[in-house]
Amino acid sequence: MTHTTGRPPAAGTDTPDNWKGLSKGAIGLLGGLVIGVSTIAPAYTLSGALGPTASAVGEHLPAILLVGFVPMLLVAIGYRQLNKAMPDSGTTFTWASRAFGPWIGWMASWCLLAATILVLSNLAGIAVDFFYLAIAQLTGQEQIAALTRNVPLNILTCLAFMAAAAWISYRGLEATKTFQYILVTFQIVVLAWFSIAAFVHVSSGSAFDATPVRLEWFNPFGVESFSAFAAGVALSVFIYWGWDVVVTMNEESRGTTTTPGKAAIATILVVVALYLAVSVATLSFAGASDGEFGLGNTAIQENIFAALAGPVMGPFAVLMSLAVLSSSASSLQSTMISPARTMLAMGHYGALSPKYARISPVHKTPGYATVVAVVIASVFYAVMRVVSENVLWDTITTLGMMVCFYYGVTALACVWYFRREATTSPRGLFTKLVAPLVGGLLLLVFFFQTAWDSMDPAYGSGSQIGGVGLVFLLGVAIFAIGGAAMVVQYLRGPEFFRRRFETTEYPTES
Repeated sequence: MTHTTGRPPAAGTDTPDNWKGLSKGAIGLLGGLVIGVSTIAPAYTLSGALGPTASAVGEHLPAILLVGFVPMLLVAIGYRQLNKAMPDSGTTFTWASRAFGPWIGWMASWCLLAATILVLSNLAGIAVDFFYLAIAQLTGQEQIAALTRNVPLNILTCLAFMAAAAWISYRGLEATKTFQYILVTFQIVVLAWFSIAAFVHVSSGSAFDATPVRLEWFNPFGVESFSAFAAGVALSVFIYWGWDVVVTMNEESRGTTTTPGKAAIATILVVVALYLAVSVATLSFAGASDGEFGLGNTAIQENIFAALAGPVMGPFAVLMSLAVLSSSASSLQSTMISPARTMLAMGHYGALSPKYARISPVHKTPGYATVVAVVIASVFYAVMRVVSENVLWDTITTLGMMVCFYYGVTALACVWYFRREATTSPRGLFTKLVAPLVGGLLLLVFFFQTAWDSMDPAYGSGSQIGGVGLVFLLGVAIFAIGGAAMVVQYLRGPEFFRRRFETTEYPTES
């Protein structure tokens, strides 16, 4: 178990204050890339996001995916620079605290924790749906798919998925990496199969609404309004979310200051290529109308692949169900890495109870933080699944705003941290100032625009309280709970919040 000293990491050496007891050298570039892709979960994400994004922007779906990719890439460049200077598993928490002070650092990390822990419930819920769907398809017993609507059984199955994912995460990154290699490879192969099959149907004239690929699809300025544009981008930003998990593994990576940044950028590039291929193929096969299989059909938007896998892949449609199941299951496990290591850093530096700094002596993982993350996610899912599915899904929609906020704050932390040295070279000017500044500001603009739009009850599930959209109210509640938790932590242990963070250098390699 590590200890909490209340002091910032010392300059120039890998001191006990900087090292938290995690397993060193467990992850290389390829392992980081695989875990990054698994966290983003392409099959699961595309299945749930293609429809809503297409409903917002129509045939400009590929353009919006490209636009969402741009701020992600710019922010990732900032993350890479921060990781070079300060390789710390706390990432957003540590970097924002050093740039803007402990209060902003705490709230930015709260948004990261809210997004990552609560999305676990959604991942587990999707895994349950596709688990029973896959069994039904494999056995030919259609009634089995309906078991997911049995609330007690649904919750028990969900908790089993959560427990299994937590067990793998607890056993360390080597177990995580092996598990992810298999599942990530499978889902990428199936998505490639789906895309090729869709284009074959288009070329043979057997597609539902065969539409030739047009350059206009890639024109973001063709979207009808800025609100529609912002809504589409907020959705596309959410589907790229998760690449930063590879940076939270920096203390466990081979090449602490270099490998995580490279893996983060490689993850985004691989995912955008995959997203564009699948989105163009799907749009070309189904079109954007509200017809039976059109992307504008609200009846199929919640799960596009469940509707299109049969028409596109024929008897092999079950592979898509298995791919989405494996995608959500693998992401459920790898997503736990980020909140556990963030809470580990917060406990290590005194922003949370020292209990969160506990490290498993056998597996060298943040065991206590991992258990806390999965317990919170499990309780949240169980309660919300009983109370209202609308509240559960609106909470997930709200998390898109949380992602934009903490990514934006972290990118601006890069700008502020390097403000004095960024202009010493053209490369430094771009990587330490221009790229993170533009990326951070774009995400914060999308955050405020989405927050404003979500006040409309029509946003999300349509639920409201007093004429105000539930998505907006949930966002306000998450911030309010975070602020209250921060004040409670200040009263319990004010030392962290009174600290003055100096701009000292971290070790260049560990």
